[in-house]
Amino acid sequence: MTTANDTVPAGSYAYTNTLEGVYYGPKCVETALPKLLDTLGAKRALIVTGKSLRNKTGIVEKIENILKKYNAFGATFSEIGEHTPEAGIENGVSKFREVDADIIVSVGGGSPVDASKAIIFRLQQQRAQERAQETSGKELEFLRQIAIPTTLSAAEYTCSAGYTNKQGDKVAISHQQLTPAGIILDADLTLSTPEQLWLSTGVRALDHAVESLYRPGVPLPMKKLCHAAIADLFRFLVLSKKDSEDLVARQRLQVASWMSLWPRRIEQHSSLGLSHTLGHKLGATYGIPHGITSCLTLAPVVSLQAEIASQEDKEYLAEALLYLREPSTGTVDGDVKKLSYMIASLVQELGLQRTLSQYGVPTADIEQIAVRAVGQEDEELLSKIKIILESIY
Repeated sequence: MTTANDTVPAGSYAYTNTLEGVYYGPKCVETALPKLLDTLGAKRALIVTGKSLRNKTGIVEKIENILKKYNAFGATFSEIGEHTPEAGIENGVSKFREVDADIIVSVGGGSPVDASKAIIFRLQQQRAQERAQETSGKELEFLRQIAIPTTLSAAEYTCSAGYTNKQGDKVAISHQQLTPAGIILDADLTLSTPEQLWLSTGVRALDHAVESLYRPGVPLPMKKLCHAAIADLFRFLVLSKKDSEDLVARQRLQVASWMSLWPRRIEQHSSLGLSHTLGHKLGATYGIPHGITSCLTLAPVVSLQAEIASQEDKEYLAEALLYLREPSTGTVDGDVKKLSYMIASLVQELGLQRTLSQYGVPTADIEQIAVRAVGQEDEELLSKIKIILESIY
């Protein structure tokens, strides 16, 4: 065995400088939330969540009671819908100011976490304008968020957020200070998450991990974490499907989601990869949940990498088979195709196989979706994307 033809690893990594702690384990919220509030010096929290979680489970009430015990409860704001509509963000800003909060505690999936980032971003803009007359020159610190996720979407590990504006378009914001300051992974709080949402956001985490293997600029240690995440997601999603009360599987899945999108400080946010790009074009426009978009696009996009990815990127994808304890096909391209097949099989085993037609996507829109995803400059790539979209129709 020789490394003569291998690329010498080179790159860099920096922690996000906002993160004060990640706590994990069933029932850990009872001690982790007070500890984080104390660490951050927070006195009054606004809980940001969705209507279903607030009205149909006891999770939000549990968080409220913990905050009340420490005299840190301000209010609960539950106007956050799927794909994070702009109106909810505006109302959230008003509620934050109304109760004189100094921190947000988000509870739920990617939408409350992203909405909280957007609320903080808007509050920062407003506060900066209000202090524009001051001459101190001291930069105003961002408000902070503690995230308590109940899905596996991993939005809590990034400094970016997406929301849907009033015209129905996806808008992205990004700032280093928007990454949550605290994250609590309590598997006990995920037991009431609907099965499709839980499992499909697990496939979303798989999408993060797989696409990070060929995303530019991802440092080698993070690629190794992604390989480990892929193995755990394959294993524990199946176990969680078989027994929804299996807390070991649910806790391992939360940690795997963390590994799939390990926090890091980056100069500029960029899309994870082609599967995510297609997902963003499909999600808000046609009302397809982000977890389901990954179920639709990841397997065919990975198959395409066997044709278009660099040799180095293909080797990282092929190496995933080693972590999945699967034999090689004998060629790198064959191994990438095998990984694609395994992802498609996992989606099917989880009962998550869907089509674009099920979500009312018109066949006439396929070309437009492809153009919005990759542009028109590379006609060959555009043609391949149209074939992918036709294959999942």
